[in-house]
Amino acid sequence: MRFSPSLRLRVATGFALLCVAVSLALGGWIYFTSRDLEERLIDEALAAELEDYKARLARNPQSLPPLTATVRGYLLPRGVAPLELPAALHALERGYHTLDVDDISYRVAVSASDDWTLYMLHSRAQVEYRERRLTAVVLFGIVATALLSAAGGWWLAGRVIAPVGELARRVRERDAADLVSPFAEGLPHDEVGELAHAFERYLARMLAFVERERAFAADASHELRTPLAVIQGAVEVLQADPQLDPKVRPRVERMARAVRGMTDLTTTLLMLARERPGPAPAYTPCPVDEVLREVIEQHQYLLQHKPVQLQLHIGARPEVAVERPLLAIALGNLVRNAFAYTEQGQVAITLSGTDITVADTGPGVPPEDLCCLFEHTARSRRATRGAGIGLPLVKRIADRQGWRVSVSSAAGQGATFRLVFRS
Repeated sequence: MRFSPSLRLRVATGFALLCVAVSLALGGWIYFTSRDLEERLIDEALAAELEDYKARLARNPQSLPPLTATVRGYLLPRGVAPLELPAALHALERGYHTLDVDDISYRVAVSASDDWTLYMLHSRAQVEYRERRLTAVVLFGIVATALLSAAGGWWLAGRVIAPVGELARRVRERDAADLVSPFAEGLPHDEVGELAHAFERYLARMLAFVERERAFAADASHELRTPLAVIQGAVEVLQADPQLDPKVRPRVERMARAVRGMTDLTTTLLMLARERPGPAPAYTPCPVDEVLREVIEQHQYLLQHKPVQLQLHIGARPEVAVERPLLAIALGNLVRNAFAYTEQGQVAITLSGTDITVADTGPGVPPEDLCCLFEHTARSRRATRGAGIGLPLVKRIADRQGWRVSVSSAAGQGATFRLVFRS
């Protein structure tokens, strides 16, 4: 996973880098300005020394050039060999130069006339010492500025993004079923406050959508119960008719299975649509083995004319506190998928005291589709080769009851679904 620094760290780092850049620019400007100023001052001192010595030389041709700790002069008459002149000065032309003489840096001014050439040297030892001290001070200032700006940036970033952190905390700690409580209460009236208000508006639209969907599901499920009851009564009458044509009876049996499945589905959708936050109601324990046998019998027709062997292992007869239609729909979808997608081989259904496992030798599920198998997405519908709500509805029922549903599969090697209803 790619590392992503926190917003506070990024703001503090940016603030520190900006201060370092400004410090570098300011320190560099101070350094080069100071160096240029010192060069100008030395040049002015050399020019003054040159003029002073020329004046003395005009009054007394025997005057010696200056020789002090910082200033040295050499007078070379025209046509005289420069025996006493340092070798570094031989090739210099008129003007100002910077060079080393006897491992000491000098600023040199060269002046010439028809009779002589005058070399005036000013030591730069003190200047270089001050430059080193100035460089050390500038570097120390840059480092100190970087540290102080980093600390200040960290503190300032904390103050700036504190509302963002508070908003993130409210979103993180908010109950998933709470779509009404305000987000922006107590937040400043700035961009963060506007973001919180945008969250509130979005939740309001989501709440309205959920209420419309819930109302539609509840109304549709409620209205379907009456015609389904009528159809079921008519089918039962037909089944009880001893004069019913044997060729028609299988079709009536199919209608009876479809009506029972539709009745359970509408009842389940109605219960889920009417669900509200709060403690779950107490239900009469429902025998899992009995519902499982009914579900297998209801979908047995899917295995007709298939070389598929059904193996049912009842290791225990647990009872779970759940409405029978919910359990019937959850088990029915798992069993129906196994029966429908297995063309040969076997389907093994195992019931224990804590869970039920449905394993088949069907085509299996590609690994990349396992993560979305229980979602209402186009990808999940492609993975299950259908457009129904079977597996997502199983997941919804499991979440409602506190159960766990999982799948393991490999393409071409079948699939195994496991519904855990008791820890």
